[in-house]
Amino acid sequence: MTVKFIKSHQVPSLINDGDTLAIEGFIGTGVAEEIHESIGRNYEKNQHPKNLTLLYSAGIGDGNEQGLNHYAKEGLLKRVVGGHWGLAPKLQPLVSSNKIQAYNFPQGVISQMFRDIAAKKPAVITKVGIGTFVDPDISGGKLNEVTKEDLVTKIKFNGEDYLAYTSITPNVAILRGTYADGKGNIAFDDEPLTLGATSIAMGVKNAGGIVIVQVKRRVSTGSLDPKLVKIPGLLVDYVVEVEDESKHMQTYGTQYNADFVKSNTIKSEEAVKVPLNERKIIARRSALLIPDSAKIINYGIGMPEIISSVLKEENANERFTTTIEPGSFGGVPLGGMDFGAAISPESIVDQSYMFDFYDGGGIDIAFLGLAECDQYGNINVSKFGPKIAGAGGFINITQNTKHVVFCGTFTAGGLKTDISNGVLSINKEGKKLKFVKEVEQITFSGKIAVKNKQNVYYVTERAVFKLIEGGVELIEIAPGINLEKDILELMAFKPIISKDLKIMDKRIFSENKMNLK
Repeated sequence: MTVKFIKSHQVPSLINDGDTLAIEGFIGTGVAEEIHESIGRNYEKNQHPKNLTLLYSAGIGDGNEQGLNHYAKEGLLKRVVGGHWGLAPKLQPLVSSNKIQAYNFPQGVISQMFRDIAAKKPAVITKVGIGTFVDPDISGGKLNEVTKEDLVTKIKFNGEDYLAYTSITPNVAILRGTYADGKGNIAFDDEPLTLGATSIAMGVKNAGGIVIVQVKRRVSTGSLDPKLVKIPGLLVDYVVEVEDESKHMQTYGTQYNADFVKSNTIKSEEAVKVPLNERKIIARRSALLIPDSAKIINYGIGMPEIISSVLKEENANERFTTTIEPGSFGGVPLGGMDFGAAISPESIVDQSYMFDFYDGGGIDIAFLGLAECDQYGNINVSKFGPKIAGAGGFINITQNTKHVVFCGTFTAGGLKTDISNGVLSINKEGKKLKFVKEVEQITFSGKIAVKNKQNVYYVTERAVFKLIEGGVELIEIAPGINLEKDILELMAFKPIISKDLKIMDKRIFSENKMNLK
């Protein structure tokens, strides 16, 4: 078969109504932006293609206009099965108004499903998701009333519970690489991540579908490094060479940075000085929970990123290797629209292999955000009323890591604090309570964590809790904090209070370094 080189505006005519599209990307990395834009524009003009099913593993979009937001048009989509929804907010009204069928499955499960589809396996069988909202005993990952079909089944094997996620076989793949030669071989020279491109292309090709790949340049046949060819030409049907390079950025935050794909960069890091505020208090207390044996760390986006900065400030970060769920080991992980990429990564593997590593317990300790916690130690980071954030890699990471620390402020929405003379003061309380009687959606199950004997902590600027058999135990409070007024009165449930309730380490509230190293 000879690959065809086409323009992005020709892609919509290749897609039939009712097709199932597998789309790859992580925020903006690996996203075929020019193709997605063309599909959305063509639908607005010609009402074609329509009634599509989208299957994707990670969050794809900029939280505004790009990525999957191009598909947020009534009639274009019939069903969406995704790992993360927060970066495509334009899709969410279609979910809440029951205009599309919608599922949220763990990011790792979908990335592994892409790999299993290539081998025509009927389901992904895993413990990931048991006890959370994707468990069929709860909601099976369904996000609205119009979503009826059960795609997750609970099964038993050797006397233990597992979840079987039904494989959804796509017949169209929309992928991205850097270069394509005349035979359609796709190299990933400038791509910060490889994600699941190989698996998706194999799965779609084995199903008799078509594989469409956006690239930055066409090059002469034989000029590519075969080790960088992640999609062999025999798997590719159509190649789109972008006309507008702004639609082919390395990430949505960076057009091109060689440090994202090179490990030989040597830069002298500037001294880090983290301001003393509630975020630093949380980060410092969280850092104290790292066991001496820990070598491999995962940081979630947001508050957990500050922990990395605190470790750098203390010159204590060199003993750890960080990992990022889409496939990066080592280097300096980046945030914002560059999240997923790293400066001078040591190694980049396919996303499904990273989640194999996570699911097998490869991480020593993980730091994740604390959005909503209940009396059972359950955490919700995935759904808040009509706002669907999605689970992303949260379930895979938290369910399979021995030491898990959820970190965040005690209340949200306008919290203001002051730290002076080693004492924490609450100047203005947050409007929203985070410690609720029951979370809206279970993204992390306290019951399953206790069963699995995980070490789980909940760290805030004024209180530290630990998950125990009977629920959530208060083990520490900050100096200057009133137990009744500042903690218990702001919780919708009464925690178990440790008989050995302590004051948090005074070093945490000092301008001086803590000597963590």
